[in-house]
Amino acid sequence: MTAPLELVGNHPSVAALRDLVARVARSQARTVLLYGETGTGKSLVARMLHQQSSRAAAEFIDINCAAIPSQLLESELFGHERGAFTGAVGKKEGLIEAGNGGTVFLDEVRELDLVMQSKLLTLLDTRRFRRVGAIRPISVDVRFIAATNKILLSEVNAGKFREDLYYRLQVISINIPPLRERGDDILLLAHHALQRYNRQYGSRMERIDPEVERIFRAYRWPGNVRELENLLERICLLEPGHCVVPAHLPARILRELDVAATPTSAAPMAAAPPASEAPVGPLDYYAATARFQAGLIEQVLSACGGNLAEAARRLGLSRHALRHQMSKLGLPSG
Repeated sequence: MTAPLELVGNHPSVAALRDLVARVARSQARTVLLYGETGTGKSLVARMLHQQSSRAAAEFIDINCAAIPSQLLESELFGHERGAFTGAVGKKEGLIEAGNGGTVFLDEVRELDLVMQSKLLTLLDTRRFRRVGAIRPISVDVRFIAATNKILLSEVNAGKFREDLYYRLQVISINIPPLRERGDDILLLAHHALQRYNRQYGSRMERIDPEVERIFRAYRWPGNVRELENLLERICLLEPGHCVVPAHLPARILRELDVAATPTSAAPMAAAPPASEAPVGPLDYYAATARFQAGLIEQVLSACGGNLAEAARRLGLSRHALRHQMSKLGLPSG
Protein backbone atom coordinates (compact mmCIF):
# COMPACT_ATOMS: atom_id res chain seq x y z
CA MET A 1 0.00 0.00 0.00
CA THR A 2 1.35 3.43 -0.93
CA ALA A 3 2.26 5.61 2.06
CA PRO A 4 0.09 8.74 2.42
CA LEU A 5 1.66 11.82 0.89
CA GLU A 6 1.98 14.90 3.07
CA LEU A 7 2.73 18.59 2.88
CA VAL A 8 5.42 19.26 5.49
CA GLY A 9 4.98 22.59 7.24
CA ASN A 10 3.35 24.48 10.10
CA HIS A 11 2.86 27.86 8.43
CA PRO A 12 -0.81 28.97 8.31
CA SER A 13 -0.69 29.08 4.49
CA VAL A 14 0.33 25.41 4.42
CA ALA A 15 -2.37 24.44 6.91
CA ALA A 16 -4.93 26.21 4.71
CA LEU A 17 -3.51 24.47 1.63
CA ARG A 18 -3.79 21.03 3.27
CA ASP A 19 -7.42 21.73 4.15
CA LEU A 20 -8.26 22.94 0.64
CA VAL A 21 -6.56 19.94 -0.98
CA ALA A 22 -8.60 17.56 1.22
CA ARG A 23 -11.86 19.31 0.37
CA VAL A 24 -11.18 19.46 -3.38
CA ALA A 25 -10.00 15.84 -3.43
CA ARG A 26 -13.27 14.63 -1.91
CA SER A 27 -15.38 16.82 -4.19
CA GLN A 28 -16.78 15.95 -7.61
CA ALA A 29 -14.57 18.56 -9.29
CA ARG A 30 -13.55 17.37 -12.76
CA THR A 31 -10.92 20.06 -13.40
CA VAL A 32 -8.44 21.68 -10.99
CA LEU A 33 -5.81 24.32 -11.79
CA LEU A 34 -2.63 24.56 -9.68
CA TYR A 35 -0.64 27.79 -9.56
CA GLY A 36 2.85 27.90 -8.10
CA GLU A 37 6.41 28.96 -8.80
CA THR A 38 8.91 26.39 -10.01
CA GLY A 39 9.81 23.97 -7.22
CA THR A 40 6.90 24.73 -4.87
CA GLY A 41 5.46 21.20 -5.06
CA LYS A 42 2.72 21.27 -7.70
CA SER A 43 3.32 17.62 -8.58
CA LEU A 44 3.07 16.63 -4.90
CA VAL A 45 -0.24 18.50 -4.53
CA ALA A 46 -1.58 16.85 -7.69
CA ARG A 47 -0.70 13.40 -6.34
CA MET A 48 -2.30 14.24 -2.99
CA LEU A 49 -5.50 15.28 -4.80
CA HIS A 50 -5.51 11.88 -6.49
CA GLN A 51 -4.55 9.87 -3.42
CA GLN A 52 -7.24 11.45 -1.23
CA SER A 53 -9.99 11.10 -3.84
CA SER A 54 -12.38 8.28 -4.70
CA ARG A 55 -10.21 7.75 -7.81
CA ALA A 56 -7.15 6.65 -5.80
CA ALA A 57 -7.40 3.01 -6.89
CA ALA A 58 -7.18 4.00 -10.57
CA GLU A 59 -4.21 5.43 -12.48
CA PHE A 60 -2.47 8.74 -11.90
CA ILE A 61 -1.06 9.82 -15.29
CA ASP A 62 1.66 12.48 -15.06
CA ILE A 63 2.19 14.38 -18.34
CA ASN A 64 4.79 17.13 -18.69
CA CYS A 65 3.44 19.15 -21.62
CA ALA A 66 6.80 20.87 -22.10
CA ALA A 67 8.73 17.60 -22.38
CA ILE A 68 6.87 16.03 -25.34
CA PRO A 69 7.60 17.44 -28.82
CA SER A 70 4.52 19.18 -30.22
CA GLN A 71 4.43 16.92 -33.31
CA LEU A 72 4.14 13.85 -31.06
CA LEU A 73 1.88 15.27 -28.37
CA GLU A 74 -1.50 14.50 -29.94
CA SER A 75 -0.59 10.84 -30.47
CA GLU A 76 0.83 10.58 -26.94
CA LEU A 77 -2.29 12.08 -25.37
CA PHE A 78 -5.02 10.56 -27.54
CA GLY A 79 -3.35 7.51 -29.08
CA HIS A 80 -3.61 6.50 -32.73
CA GLU A 81 -5.03 3.88 -35.05
CA ARG A 82 -2.96 1.60 -37.21
CA GLY A 83 -1.91 3.37 -40.40
CA ALA A 84 -2.87 6.82 -39.08
CA PHE A 85 0.55 8.11 -40.15
CA THR A 86 3.89 6.80 -41.37
CA GLY A 87 5.27 4.49 -38.69
CA ALA A 88 1.91 3.78 -37.04
CA VAL A 89 2.20 -0.01 -37.44
CA GLY A 90 -0.39 -0.77 -34.77
CA LYS A 91 -3.13 0.72 -32.64
CA LYS A 92 -1.85 2.63 -29.61
CA GLU A 93 -3.71 3.66 -26.46
CA GLY A 94 -3.06 7.26 -25.45
CA LEU A 95 -2.28 8.62 -21.99
CA ILE A 96 -5.77 10.10 -21.56
CA GLU A 97 -7.36 6.71 -22.20
CA ALA A 98 -4.89 5.04 -19.82
CA GLY A 99 -6.08 7.41 -17.10
CA ASN A 100 -9.75 6.48 -17.48
CA GLY A 101 -11.35 6.36 -14.04
CA GLY A 102 -8.40 8.14 -12.48
CA THR A 103 -6.50 11.41 -12.68
CA VAL A 104 -4.52 13.02 -15.50
CA PHE A 105 -2.00 15.66 -14.44
CA LEU A 106 -1.08 18.16 -17.18
CA ASP A 107 2.05 19.87 -15.88
CA GLU A 108 3.14 23.11 -17.62
CA VAL A 109 -0.20 23.26 -19.44
CA ARG A 110 0.66 26.68 -20.89
CA GLU A 111 3.20 24.95 -23.15
CA LEU A 112 0.42 23.40 -25.24
CA ASP A 113 0.13 25.08 -28.65
CA LEU A 114 -3.17 26.67 -29.65
CA VAL A 115 -4.26 23.63 -31.71
CA MET A 116 -3.78 21.26 -28.77
CA GLN A 117 -5.47 23.76 -26.48
CA SER A 118 -8.53 23.57 -28.73
CA LYS A 119 -8.54 19.76 -28.61
CA LEU A 120 -8.14 19.81 -24.82
CA LEU A 121 -11.06 22.22 -24.49
CA THR A 122 -13.27 19.88 -26.52
CA LEU A 123 -12.22 16.96 -24.31
CA LEU A 124 -12.98 18.88 -21.11
CA ASP A 125 -16.40 19.94 -22.43
CA THR A 126 -17.54 16.60 -23.87
CA ARG A 127 -15.36 14.04 -22.03
CA ARG A 128 -14.84 12.47 -25.46
CA PHE A 129 -11.92 12.35 -27.89
CA ARG A 130 -10.75 10.54 -31.01
CA ARG A 131 -7.53 8.69 -31.47
CA VAL A 132 -5.46 10.02 -34.36
CA GLY A 133 -6.88 8.42 -37.50
CA ALA A 134 -10.07 7.18 -35.77
CA ILE A 135 -13.68 7.78 -36.75
CA ARG A 136 -15.54 6.93 -33.55
CA PRO A 137 -14.96 8.92 -30.35
CA ILE A 138 -13.99 7.40 -27.01
CA SER A 139 -15.60 8.49 -23.74
CA VAL A 140 -13.52 8.85 -20.60
CA ASP A 141 -14.15 9.58 -16.93
CA VAL A 142 -11.08 11.51 -15.83
CA ARG A 143 -10.27 14.25 -13.35
CA PHE A 144 -7.91 16.70 -15.04
CA ILE A 145 -5.39 18.62 -12.92
CA ALA A 146 -3.46 21.29 -14.81
CA ALA A 147 -0.47 23.18 -13.42
CA THR A 148 1.45 26.28 -14.40
CA ASN A 149 4.14 28.52 -12.96
CA LYS A 150 2.84 31.49 -14.95
CA ILE A 151 -0.22 33.67 -14.53
CA LEU A 152 -2.43 32.24 -17.27
CA LEU A 153 -4.49 35.42 -17.63
CA SER A 154 -1.32 37.21 -18.74
CA GLU A 155 -0.79 34.45 -21.33
CA VAL A 156 -4.40 34.96 -22.47
CA ASN A 157 -3.83 38.71 -22.86
CA ALA A 158 -0.67 37.98 -24.85
CA GLY A 159 -2.59 35.70 -27.21
CA LYS A 160 -0.66 32.59 -26.11
CA PHE A 161 -3.47 30.83 -24.28
CA ARG A 162 -7.13 30.39 -25.21
CA GLU A 163 -9.45 32.45 -23.05
CA ASP A 164 -12.22 29.82 -23.12
CA LEU A 165 -9.80 27.10 -22.00
CA TYR A 166 -8.51 29.39 -19.24
CA TYR A 167 -12.01 29.80 -17.79
CA ARG A 168 -12.71 26.08 -18.21
CA LEU A 169 -9.62 25.19 -16.16
CA GLN A 170 -10.17 27.98 -13.63
CA VAL A 171 -13.31 26.46 -12.04
CA ILE A 172 -11.25 25.47 -8.99
CA SER A 173 -7.76 26.91 -8.59
CA ILE A 174 -5.22 26.21 -5.85
CA ASN A 175 -2.30 28.55 -5.14
CA ILE A 176 0.84 26.99 -3.65
CA PRO A 177 2.88 29.50 -1.60
CA PRO A 178 6.58 30.08 -2.37
CA LEU A 179 9.08 28.90 0.22
CA ARG A 180 10.25 32.44 1.08
CA GLU A 181 6.76 33.21 2.46
CA ARG A 182 6.62 30.20 4.78
CA GLY A 183 8.70 31.46 7.72
CA ASP A 184 10.22 28.76 9.92
CA ASP A 185 8.91 26.07 7.60
CA ILE A 186 12.22 26.59 5.78
CA LEU A 187 14.12 25.10 8.72
CA LEU A 188 11.50 22.40 9.30
CA LEU A 189 11.81 21.32 5.66
CA ALA A 190 15.61 21.47 5.85
CA HIS A 191 15.78 19.12 8.85
CA HIS A 192 13.17 16.85 7.28
CA ALA A 193 15.27 16.64 4.08
CA LEU A 194 18.47 15.94 6.05
CA GLN A 195 16.83 13.03 7.84
CA ARG A 196 15.61 11.61 4.53
CA TYR A 197 18.99 11.89 2.78
CA ASN A 198 20.86 10.51 5.81
CA ARG A 199 18.65 7.42 5.61
CA GLN A 200 18.97 7.23 1.84
CA TYR A 201 22.73 7.65 1.57
CA GLY A 202 23.95 6.51 4.98
CA SER A 203 25.38 9.97 5.66
CA ARG A 204 25.58 11.56 9.12
CA MET A 205 24.86 15.25 8.45
CA GLU A 206 22.76 15.64 11.58
CA ARG A 207 22.86 19.35 12.46
CA ILE A 208 22.55 22.77 10.86
CA ASP A 209 24.80 25.53 12.15
CA PRO A 210 22.88 28.54 13.59
CA GLU A 211 24.54 30.79 11.00
CA VAL A 212 23.29 28.54 8.21
CA GLU A 213 19.82 28.70 9.73
CA ARG A 214 20.03 32.50 9.59
CA ILE A 215 21.14 32.31 5.95
CA PHE A 216 18.32 29.90 5.10
CA ARG A 217 15.77 32.27 6.63
CA ALA A 218 17.17 35.29 4.76
CA TYR A 219 17.71 33.71 1.34
CA ARG A 220 14.91 34.22 -1.21
CA TRP A 221 14.88 30.59 -2.55
CA PRO A 222 13.97 31.24 -6.19
CA GLY A 223 13.86 27.46 -6.75
CA ASN A 224 11.71 26.98 -3.65
CA VAL A 225 11.47 23.58 -1.90
CA ARG A 226 13.18 21.80 -4.80
CA GLU A 227 16.20 24.12 -4.54
CA LEU A 228 16.45 23.57 -0.77
CA GLU A 229 16.20 19.80 -1.09
CA ASN A 230 18.72 19.63 -3.95
CA LEU A 231 21.20 21.71 -1.93
CA LEU A 232 20.92 19.46 1.13
CA GLU A 233 21.16 16.31 -0.97
CA ARG A 234 24.43 17.55 -2.48
CA ILE A 235 25.78 18.39 0.98
CA CYS A 236 24.88 14.94 2.33
CA LEU A 237 26.55 13.29 -0.65
CA LEU A 238 29.75 15.32 -0.84
CA GLU A 239 30.58 17.24 2.32
CA PRO A 240 32.45 15.92 5.39
CA GLY A 241 31.39 16.24 9.01
CA HIS A 242 28.10 16.10 10.86
CA CYS A 243 26.98 19.74 10.64
CA VAL A 244 25.90 21.92 7.71
CA VAL A 245 28.13 25.01 7.87
CA PRO A 246 28.33 28.14 5.69
CA ALA A 247 31.36 26.78 3.83
CA HIS A 248 29.06 24.08 2.39
CA LEU A 249 26.78 26.64 0.73
CA PRO A 250 27.05 27.77 -2.89
CA ALA A 251 28.84 31.06 -3.50
CA ARG A 252 25.76 32.52 -5.22
CA ILE A 253 23.80 32.29 -1.95
CA LEU A 254 26.61 33.87 0.07
CA ARG A 255 27.04 36.62 -2.53
CA GLU A 256 23.35 37.48 -2.41
CA LEU A 257 23.26 37.65 1.36
CA ASP A 258 26.43 39.74 1.58
CA VAL A 259 24.28 42.41 -0.04
CA ALA A 260 20.76 41.61 1.09
CA ALA A 261 20.98 40.09 4.56
CA THR A 262 21.72 41.63 7.95
CA PRO A 263 23.44 39.21 10.36
CA THR A 264 21.29 38.48 13.38
CA SER A 265 22.88 35.45 15.01
CA ALA A 266 25.42 35.39 17.81
CA ALA A 267 28.08 34.31 15.32
CA PRO A 268 27.55 36.67 12.36
CA MET A 269 28.81 36.02 8.90
CA ALA A 270 32.15 37.53 8.00
CA ALA A 271 31.46 41.02 6.69
CA ALA A 272 32.07 41.78 3.04
CA PRO A 273 34.73 44.44 2.40
CA PRO A 274 33.58 47.97 1.55
CA ALA A 275 32.94 48.44 -2.16
CA SER A 276 35.94 50.76 -2.42
CA GLU A 277 38.22 48.02 -1.09
CA ALA A 278 36.76 45.13 -3.08
CA PRO A 279 39.13 43.73 -5.69
CA VAL A 280 38.18 43.97 -9.35
CA GLY A 281 38.76 41.62 -12.25
CA PRO A 282 37.92 38.00 -13.05
CA LEU A 283 39.17 36.56 -9.73
CA ASP A 284 36.75 38.51 -7.48
CA TYR A 285 34.67 35.40 -6.79
CA TYR A 286 37.60 33.31 -5.56
CA ALA A 287 39.05 36.13 -3.45
CA ALA A 288 35.68 36.89 -1.85
CA THR A 289 35.10 33.21 -1.07
CA ALA A 290 38.55 32.90 0.56
CA ARG A 291 37.94 36.04 2.65
CA PHE A 292 34.60 34.69 3.82
CA GLN A 293 36.07 31.30 4.77
CA ALA A 294 39.02 32.88 6.59
CA GLY A 295 36.72 35.25 8.49
CA LEU A 296 34.42 32.43 9.51
CA ILE A 297 37.28 30.24 10.77
CA GLU A 298 38.77 33.15 12.74
CA GLN A 299 35.38 33.93 14.34
CA VAL A 300 34.80 30.31 15.36
CA LEU A 301 38.36 29.98 16.71
CA SER A 302 37.90 33.14 18.71
CA ALA A 303 34.62 31.86 20.14
CA CYS A 304 36.41 28.62 21.11
CA GLY A 305 39.31 30.42 22.79
CA GLY A 306 41.70 29.16 20.11
CA ASN A 307 40.84 25.49 20.76
CA LEU A 308 41.42 23.91 17.34
CA ALA A 309 39.62 20.65 18.13
CA GLU A 310 36.48 22.45 19.34
CA ALA A 311 36.54 24.81 16.35
CA ALA A 312 36.78 21.83 13.99
CA ARG A 313 33.81 20.22 15.74
CA ARG A 314 31.67 23.35 15.40
CA LEU A 315 32.58 23.68 11.72
CA GLY A 316 31.76 20.05 11.05
CA LEU A 317 35.34 19.27 9.97
CA SER A 318 38.04 16.94 11.16
CA ARG A 319 40.99 18.60 12.92
CA HIS A 320 43.24 17.62 10.01
CA ALA A 321 40.82 19.13 7.47
CA LEU A 322 40.62 22.37 9.44
CA ARG A 323 44.44 22.63 9.64
CA HIS A 324 44.66 22.02 5.89
CA GLN A 325 42.05 24.70 5.17
CA MET A 326 43.77 27.22 7.45
CA SER A 327 47.12 26.53 5.77
CA LYS A 328 45.52 27.05 2.35
CA LEU A 329 44.02 30.37 3.50
CA GLY A 330 47.29 31.55 5.08
CA LEU A 331 46.00 31.39 8.65
CA PRO A 332 48.33 30.30 11.51
CA SER A 333 47.35 26.80 12.60
CA GLY A 334 49.65 26.44 15.64
